[in-house]
Amino acid sequence: MSEFGLIEHIARRFATIDRRGWEAIGDDCTVLPIVGDEVMVMTTDMLVEGVHFLRDKMSATDIGYKSLAVNLSDVAAMGVRPEAALLSLALPADAEEEWAKEFIEGFHSLAEAEGVALVGGDTTSSADGVVINVVAIGRGRAACVKRRSAAKVGDKIYVAGTLGGSAIGLKDLIAGRETACALEHRRPVAQIEEGVWLGECGEVHAMMDLSDGLASDLCHILKASHCAAEVYVEQIPARECDVESAVCGGEDYKLLFTVSSDSAAEFEQDFEARFGFRPYAVGRIVEGEDESIRWIENGTEINPQWRGFSHF
Repeated sequence: MSEFGLIEHIARRFATIDRRGWEAIGDDCTVLPIVGDEVMVMTTDMLVEGVHFLRDKMSATDIGYKSLAVNLSDVAAMGVRPEAALLSLALPADAEEEWAKEFIEGFHSLAEAEGVALVGGDTTSSADGVVINVVAIGRGRAACVKRRSAAKVGDKIYVAGTLGGSAIGLKDLIAGRETACALEHRRPVAQIEEGVWLGECGEVHAMMDLSDGLASDLCHILKASHCAAEVYVEQIPARECDVESAVCGGEDYKLLFTVSSDSAAEFEQDFEARFGFRPYAVGRIVEGEDESIRWIENGTEINPQWRGFSHF
């Protein structure tokens, strides 16, 4: 069973239980209406030593920072601002003192910068390796919430930054090279301000963040929206790497979103005026029951076997 096959199995198994207002599995966060036009969004993410980070290649402060950043990115991808978090830690004996304190310093530095309160969690021992679980909570107007299922045929597809830097950075870390890409891997930037601003834009339809790579993550939007996509290979903003690394490497945490083609030109100008750079248009949403990506290079369809990261 694949990672997403397991998720689908879980979703089906729990479909008959009353969610009492919570939305079903399928987006970066679940959503709950609270008061008037307000909603609460909630997500959780787990980081496991040896899978998501290498303790001998990253400092404890970097791991603490990153563990919160990747969760705040999910909240931003819903179009709302994060407000609070819960943190659970399983620590082996060699990470119970100074390592744990340094981890908390890294986590705290980002929480303080973004105004995110730590409101609970849990700690326990681990027989082998550090395990981290974070729950992030956000709040905003219901009208601002962006979902994967909202893409429309004709929409332009954008990414809010260059891709592949984190994958290159991981290689640099393993090789002992301290580079700009290595910093990008150690301390990813959650695009919170961009996400909140995009949430206010009615011309923005579907949105999510890029954690497993464009080749995988765009397919989640296509499946949820029952459509297909054309992606123009020469327009993919690869950072210091080949296109395959850019679309498959993962852990970029840039926002991926679709915009009505009628509003795209003005939208790009407004985005640049607000953030100082233009989002990268990489393709368009098209009709297609196969819910797949058609890779187009200089006007010709190609058939690369590009897949993003999968745990199973």
